[in-house]
Amino acid sequence: MKSARLLPLALAIFSTAWFVPAEAQAATAHHAHKPVHARPAAAKPKAHSATRHVAARAKPAPQPVARSTVPQELAVRATSALVIDPESDQVLYGKNATSVQPIASLTKLMTGLVIDEAKLPMDEEITIADEDVDRLKFSSSHLPVGTRLTRNEALHLALMSSENRAAHALGRTYPGGLAAFVDAMNNKAQQLGMKNTKYVEPTGLSSANQSTARDLATLVEEAADHPVLREFSTSTGYQLDAGKRSRHFGSTNPLVRDPLWKITLQKTGYIREAGQCLILEARMAGRKLIMVFLDSAGNLGRIKDAQAVRKWLDSRPELLNASSR
Repeated sequence: MKSARLLPLALAIFSTAWFVPAEAQAATAHHAHKPVHARPAAAKPKAHSATRHVAARAKPAPQPVARSTVPQELAVRATSALVIDPESDQVLYGKNATSVQPIASLTKLMTGLVIDEAKLPMDEEITIADEDVDRLKFSSSHLPVGTRLTRNEALHLALMSSENRAAHALGRTYPGGLAAFVDAMNNKAQQLGMKNTKYVEPTGLSSANQSTARDLATLVEEAADHPVLREFSTSTGYQLDAGKRSRHFGSTNPLVRDPLWKITLQKTGYIREAGQCLILEARMAGRKLIMVFLDSAGNLGRIKDAQAVRKWLDSRPELLNASSR
């Protein structure tokens, strides 16, 4: 699902629910990931390393999913949604997947990707500063000004707990400062072929951070190749020792604690302009699927959308089987 395949698939996307197979392609290349380390004072996540290999085999073309499988009973609350098998590029469900919308804290997945690829010293200590305080939405934070934590810990809290001050501090302490970091975010989006995506800051508090379900699926696939992003985004809790105080942080996504879900990467988001948002990669019936939900209506709308899609797929095993051919 890389940039070379975006144009033909994008032409197939339209504003109502649809099911369209995409052409198969060779497996993606894999890159080495260096381990990251947290400071000794805190309970540290494990360091990671992974070697990604170039696969020479070509994938067989996926079989079309018949229009008769369009589920009349599937009520997705999101105004924009996409469910796709990234290994075959087969779209199982789509709704307004090219509609440009605010993405709230889904932004932080790109923040994490840029930080991880920058190969900065992850055990370097950074301090939450007054500049990191949210004066746009006036959101709360469990990181008071003056809190000292490692870059590794800031990345963990930004992805797991959606800590805005942690995400902003990551951008502020990037070489060249915040402006250089935002440029790096947009450059990475263009490199991935995310042509309808724009970032203006690293937290998602600004409604000017915008993208599409299709572009975000591309981001999820890329980010899932980074072990530290997989671990931190699906972590269920972390204890931060900050001076004389110890604080516990939890995940913003209850599905990571649900044993029925095998989530390998995720990020939630919410601001009033964006509504309830969710991106995730999970395994179902042995298949890898990416789900994107933007502007899901109602309390816990994004979670209800994900559960509705899962229930529908569980009742339609032929769809998962078709995506694996």
